[in-house]
Amino acid sequence: MPMHSRKESELTETQRRLEKVPVRDIRITRGMTVDGMLRAMGRAGGFTAQKLADATDIAERMITRKGCLRILSFPACIMATGTRGVIVDMVRNRMVDLIITTCGCLDHDLSRLYADYYKGDFMMDDAFLRENEVSRLGNVLVPDACYGAVLEDELLPMFDEIFAETQSMATHEIIDRVGERLGRVRGHEGSLLWNAHANHVPIVVPGITDGSFGCQLWMYYQTHRKLRIDLFADEQMLSEMTNGARYAGAIIVGGGISKHHVIWWNQFRGGLDYCIYLTTAEEYDGSLSGARIREAVSWGKVKSDAKKMTVEGDATITLPLIYAGLADRIL
Repeated sequence: MPMHSRKESELTETQRRLEKVPVRDIRITRGMTVDGMLRAMGRAGGFTAQKLADATDIAERMITRKGCLRILSFPACIMATGTRGVIVDMVRNRMVDLIITTCGCLDHDLSRLYADYYKGDFMMDDAFLRENEVSRLGNVLVPDACYGAVLEDELLPMFDEIFAETQSMATHEIIDRVGERLGRVRGHEGSLLWNAHANHVPIVVPGITDGSFGCQLWMYYQTHRKLRIDLFADEQMLSEMTNGARYAGAIIVGGGISKHHVIWWNQFRGGLDYCIYLTTAEEYDGSLSGARIREAVSWGKVKSDAKKMTVEGDATITLPLIYAGLADRIL
């Protein structure tokens, strides 16, 4: 076949396979549900709105698929915000089987159980805040009095109980036992640790010493030298859970160690079947946080035919919208 004829044939085939889906305008109606809005966004062909709608569809398939291991990973910062309530509801409503996060998640969950954080502003005078013993996390204010001091006063007595019988535990075991004891605290219903314990959702923190909770463990270690954190037991559980799953899916918020631990263990089962990544990072610097899901396909950490979507945007906006859509559909 002549070169020009072959090219014409290939072009015709490409055109034949091109699916042409018309862009539809979003029509806002009084009393419209979040799910209704997401479905309208899915028909709109509109940039990140389309991605958010597609991510919600993928999350629905992942959560409702029988035999699918549902993993949620996220960094600590969003636990200092109202998005903590969304994560708690996802656990409470059985949308999550496993959580992988950072140490600060434990810090914020515990601190907010005993004292309030406050609304602030990104442009506040940080030197003034320090003079007044207040730390700023973006536009959230964390008074010193409701952070380190609270954790020291509340955690060390719990550690005496927890380590009375054995002095070697995995991070998920320590966290579960702390969560169990939070049932004695007023307002525990809003705690992630307590809800994870009540719903048998293990929380794994690979970098357990990178935060105040881990620092309290280290302080306890000063007078209890036989104390051991069994990180291998965490990894063994992750290996068994991922390899034993018929299907595996993840909603990954942000990057770092929590993201990598999710995709790392799933490479040994051939990759994730479903993957949603919510990020604000850029990929041009080659960082894990900036890497899109398509890069994980090249490593075998996400299957090439997986249902997947990267959604750029602040997770304190995108995650509540996705969850609200799921709540309309599933609950």
